[in-house]
Amino acid sequence: MAKWTSFNIAFIGAGNVAWHLAPALENAGHVVKEVYSRNTGNAKSLIKKLYDAEVSEDLDFSQSEANIFIISVSDDAIEDIAQEIVLPEGSLLVHTSGAKPLSVLEFAAADYTGVFYPLQTFTKERKVNFEHIPFCLESEAKEAEKIMHQLAGSISKNVQLIDSKKRAALHVAAVFASNFTNHMLSISEEILSQTKLNQDLLKPLVAETIEKSLMVGPKKAQTGPAKRGDLETLDKHLEILQDNEGFSEIYRIVSQHILDSYQ
Repeated sequence: MAKWTSFNIAFIGAGNVAWHLAPALENAGHVVKEVYSRNTGNAKSLIKKLYDAEVSEDLDFSQSEANIFIISVSDDAIEDIAQEIVLPEGSLLVHTSGAKPLSVLEFAAADYTGVFYPLQTFTKERKVNFEHIPFCLESEAKEAEKIMHQLAGSISKNVQLIDSKKRAALHVAAVFASNFTNHMLSISEEILSQTKLNQDLLKPLVAETIEKSLMVGPKKAQTGPAKRGDLETLDKHLEILQDNEGFSEIYRIVSQHILDSYQ
């Protein structure tokens, strides 16, 4: 595989990850040649953000000028796409999943395969700065690792080699840190809504909690009735939540875990 300073890239998938990653790579000097999506409308929307990309109507990229093919689709679709895609000689095929191993690409007709995982939550409506986003890379080919490191390093200062087993654990940790945290905020919003209180009341608390946790570490930053072993307050809170079995169960399990961790 040649060692390029600038890469020609094709994206398979036009969802949240591709929406941010494709323009970022072009801004770093690379060229996105094609975008394929099973939803053609999504592909057309994405190429409007790019310089000269075209919509690919199918997975036959045999005549493509791209060197790197990035699969950024839902996890359950990666393996099927890897088996269907037709690639030019010398191509590198990667996926962007944190949960799926490198082995889901083992039957792809690619000379090189890899994982190109940006550890971040993406939504189309919110801009992200790739400079500090960790990129977790994996390949069985050293040359492919070097190419991916060069590609990731063109937009991020945090690039690491992490194998599939460690990346799976990292993904679980990320779910706790991001998805579960966000769901807890959704629950708090619903509790406030039921009592006709504004969610803005919690914003300074949430901001300080996250900032303090990142600064001193979550163990030292932990406060609250469960940390103190204040069983009376815990019982009062469960009484308030008694009409919502789901919320009260979450409160009980999490509080008990905090109690066990600190008492």
